[in-house]
Amino acid sequence: VEAVHLIANGKAPRIPQPKEGATYEGIQKKENAEITWDQPAATLHNWIRGHDKVPGAWATIDGQVVTFYGSSLLDASVPAGQELAIKGASRPGLVTKNGLVVFGNDGKMVLVRNLQFEDGKMIPASKYFSADETTALELTEEEKEMAEDIR
Repeated sequence: VEAVHLIANGKAPRIPQPKEGATYEGIQKKENAEITWDQPAATLHNWIRGHDKVPGAWATIDGQVVTFYGSSLLDASVPAGQELAIKGASRPGLVTKNGLVVFGNDGKMVLVRNLQFEDGKMIPASKYFSADETTALELTEEEKEMAEDIR
């Protein structure tokens, strides 16, 4: 009650908070979230996980900024997959059936489940090479007649 009265009367002491030991970090910006590849896998995982969802850890793939989401450490043998060159990485990533496997400088692996492109499109990382493929819609004769009636 005394503290409330001091504040209400404008007589409460004002002690500036020291900067030393402060744990608050300012809002992260996208330009500061680029992945530095010359690090152990655990550090890469923590960087990706720490920037998941906002602002999103990113790297350049095929000249385009790609944001990585949903990482986990992978403790297994190197899976089979299609190589994917990532700018700055000493070793290409692998697009596997479970996602994108990237390598730390310690040879250990990180599995990334989702990727988002600059245009906002998000895909499962396992579908990276099939992302541009589109399937044609084929109508049955009955559906073609119905489409014609609707037109």
